[in-house]
Amino acid sequence: MLELKNISCGYDGVDVVRNITLEAKRGEILCIVGPNGCGKSTLLKSIGKLIEYRGDIVLDSKDIEKLNRKELAKNIALMTQTSNIYFPYTVYETVSLGRYAYLKGALSSLSKEDNAIIIEAIKSVGIIELKDKLISELSGGQLQRVFLARAFAQNPEVILLDEPTNHLDLKCQVEILEYLSLWTKENNKIVIAVLHDLNLVNLFSEKVVMLNQGEIIGQGTPKEVFLEDDLEKVYDINVKRFMLNALGKWQ
Repeated sequence: MLELKNISCGYDGVDVVRNITLEAKRGEILCIVGPNGCGKSTLLKSIGKLIEYRGDIVLDSKDIEKLNRKELAKNIALMTQTSNIYFPYTVYETVSLGRYAYLKGALSSLSKEDNAIIIEAIKSVGIIELKDKLISELSGGQLQRVFLARAFAQNPEVILLDEPTNHLDLKCQVEILEYLSLWTKENNKIVIAVLHDLNLVNLFSEKVVMLNQGEIIGQGTPKEVFLEDDLEKVYDINVKRFMLNALGKWQ
């Protein structure tokens, strides 16, 4: 279990999120939702120790503040909506970066076990036929699968995702979330994802945390959190009515 207790953090001395307390259980996908600027990505960064925070973040009784970078990488992986490509690595080489936290030293080579894990990670996102292709030659959807495979190869206890399906077509969005759901349940891991599409959140998450102006407005199952009045207060639009009207256009 991952526990956040009274987490506050932000930038330049100004808190963007305040007094956040939540739990993410193993085998579940927890989605963080809310309007732009409410603190979703900032909260993810605190969990990944990318920014300083006040409060406690505990993973299976371990305070992540006490983990060094290598130990942290074995426990938590972060996947963002965009990743810069600085070198023309192959798919295999890119996914292999997920195993570096397990190497014994800077000059160590990947073991047979590492190679097997890398291949399995590539297979698990359906791109084994691309393993020798340069990532600079891939489509956006293929590239996002590569980065997800890299996270799987890292074999962390928690994967953090910041809008992982942004700019992808509908089929790619659904497939990425299906891969994540399967990985989470088969390996009894934790996924915390920032998503904007409330339909996808409804379909794939077991728990939702809704933020507004840096504070939790509601948390629980999608049915418990996505109340019509609360959604309208947070998004300044009647979300349910909009969704039903849009669905009606398909009839």
